[in-house]
Amino acid sequence: MDNGVFSLGLKLEDESKWLKNIIVYAVEGEIPLRHKVRLRTDMNRLLSLLFHQGVLDEQFLQLQQLQDETSPNFVSEVVTIYFHESEKQLRNLRNLLLDREMWDYVKLIIHLNQLMGSSSSIGAKRVRNICAAFRGAVEQNNRSACMRALEVLEHEYCYLKNKLHELFQIEQQRVLGDAVRYPGVLHP
Repeated sequence: MDNGVFSLGLKLEDESKWLKNIIVYAVEGEIPLRHKVRLRTDMNRLLSLLFHQGVLDEQFLQLQQLQDETSPNFVSEVVTIYFHESEKQLRNLRNLLLDREMWDYVKLIIHLNQLMGSSSSIGAKRVRNICAAFRGAVEQNNRSACMRALEVLEHEYCYLKNKLHELFQIEQQRVLGDAVRYPGVLHP
């Protein structure tokens, strides 16, 4: 039924609550407290999952402690650099393993050590552990085990990247919500 009034298709009382929340949001110029709490809860739940799965370790928490008001994007900037450099290392490892004519043990170990060290520095525990197992396969000169380890490593790297991207998106929503201000509205 179109009576010229905008409707969300909700019950009148639900629509009224929704409109009230929008008005509060517009007047106060910030995300309502329940949305902030939900975003914080989502972040904590995701972090708990990643720690429980062994994807991250305490080093990630130490990295977070270095972030403050003067560098609010510190963790995401460090992790972005990690991802950029790690992708180079993974590409190099794949290229070295696909070279059937030459098995360059030294270069494989160098790339694995670099990836293992940078993974350790951001708290990427499972990636670091897979690198260690991969290195063991290289030291045993087991090419097929190296290929399997590379596949596991690439999979784990993608999982880490997706989950940290999700975490940073939630954090960005929370931070942006804190910073929302509307012209003409007095803010404490």
